[in-house]
Parts: sequence; C-alpha cells; structure tokens
Amino acid sequence: MPLRESVARARQAVAVLASPSLRSAIVGGAALDDRTGAAVAAFDWVGDDGPDTPLLGRTAQDLQRLQGPAALLEFDRIARMPVPDDQRHPLSVRIVELVFERLGTGRPVPEPVLNAAIAMFAEDVAIVRRDAVDLGVLVRTDDGASYRYVG
Repeated sequence: MPLRESVARARQAVAVLASPSLRSAIVGGAALDDRTGAAVAAFDWVGDDGPDTPLLGRTAQDLQRLQGPAALLEFDRIARMPVPDDQRHPLSVRIVELVFERLGTGRPVPEPVLNAAIAMFAEDVAIVRRDAVDLGVLVRTDDGASYRYVG
C-alpha cells in the first residue's frame, strides 16, 4: 500500500474527528446530507458497514513506519521543483536544513558532497543550492569550493 494513500487516509480520519457532521455520520451512524454523503463516499476506508478496520490497521502501520528513522526512504526524490518562488523557496530551504542536520552545521561542506546530499532529496540540485544561496541560508567560502550553512 503506497504511503501516500495512507497519509491521505489519515488526513481524512483527522477531518472526521474535527468535523461534527462527519464524525456523527461515521461514528454515530447519523443521516447524511448530500454534502456529507459526498465526502464520506470519497473515503476508501468507509463501507456500507462502517469503517474498514483491516485497512485502517494497515494505515496505522504505515504511519508508524513514517515515524521511524528510515521514513525518508519511503518517498521518492522530488522530480520537479515548483516554479513559483513562494512554493519553491520554502522547499529548497527545508531540503538544505535537512542536509545540514545530517552533515553538521559547524563546518564548510565541499560542493560535491553538498550536491550528493541534496540529490538524495531533489533531482534539480542546482536550483535548490542556488535558492539557498540567494536566500542567505548558504554562503560560499571565499575559494568557492565549499558552502557553509548559516540558517
């Protein structure tokens, strides 16, 4: 079961708990108005007899995997960075933060090492690195061979 589906299912379950009308429809068996019925019909984990317990159990196992140290390995690299700056910049910054959390923030990192580390997260290494420099998160050393994280 793809983790993306499990995460989507978990978001739906949280929405059910947060919404009185959805909660009473799923848990309490209340009558559904058209809008609530359409929402519930989109949930793959709710059948005519109520919640699909085995499916929700597998979803819970997937979510536990996402809390483990190997969670990053469950996702593909970002194939294409968003084009709008307001979407791409926070993503580039977060990638660089994750890279330096693992490499350590106290020392300059040679460009080939930085590139390899960024490539674990995103295919377009240059745009991530360039965004981080432009936004002041990374600075190049005077010789241009390494980068230092400044946050």
